[in-house]
Amino acid sequence: MRPFHLALPTQKLEATQQFYCEVLGCTLGRTSDHWIDINLFGHQLVFHDCGVEALAQAHNPVDAHSVPIPHFGVVLTPENHRALCEKIEGKVEFIIEPSVRFEGTPGEQRIVFFSDPNGYALEFKSFANDDDLFAPFAD
Repeated sequence: MRPFHLALPTQKLEATQQFYCEVLGCTLGRTSDHWIDINLFGHQLVFHDCGVEALAQAHNPVDAHSVPIPHFGVVLTPENHRALCEKIEGKVEFIIEPSVRFEGTPGEQRIVFFSDPNGYALEFKSFANDDDLFAPFAD
């Protein structure tokens, strides 16, 4: 699989770098006075301080949760998901605490939602079987 690239506006470049590197343990890539590259589990996440506020947030009900939209994240292995949840415990305010969604279905997944300093919602999830990532719901 090839790395994904996402670029977002920020007005909090220093706090954003601190959060992704120190709290999440990501590594810093190239930087300038106005943007930073973050290695988000092998994917390129770029924040540009371009004088624009963060993207607006909405919510959508999904499996008894109010899911923030937009959101982004990475599908991790179950072991890496558990390790991340332990690492961030007490360092972030959970939007949706670590939990299991769609239990007992092919789409069963462990999830966690929290925000970065910009208010961007992040979702990290894991499947026991990665083949279930795009599995349809059972009727």
